[in-house]
Amino acid sequence: MPKSKVRKKAVYTPPQRSSKSKVSPPWLVPAMLACLLVGLAWIATFYVSGESLPIAALHQWNLVAGFALIVGGVMLATRWR
Repeated sequence: MPKSKVRKKAVYTPPQRSSKSKVSPPWLVPAMLACLLVGLAWIATFYVSGESLPIAALHQWNLVAGFALIVGGVMLATRWR
C-alpha cells in the first residue's frame, strides 16, 4: 500500500485580535432607540389623530417621515458593537 504524502504547507492559524476591540460611541444606542421610538410614535400619532397630526401639511408624507426615522434607527443598529 502506498504511503500518504506529508503535508507541506502550514496549518491555517487565524490572525490575532488586536488588544483594543472596537467599541460603539456612547451616543449610538440612545440615538438608535430615539429614532426607532420617535418613528413609531410618529406613525401611530398619524393614524390615531385621523391623519391630521403630527404635521397636517404633509398629509400622507407623514408615513414617509415616520418610516425614514425607523430606517435611520435600523441603520444605526447595524453599527452597534
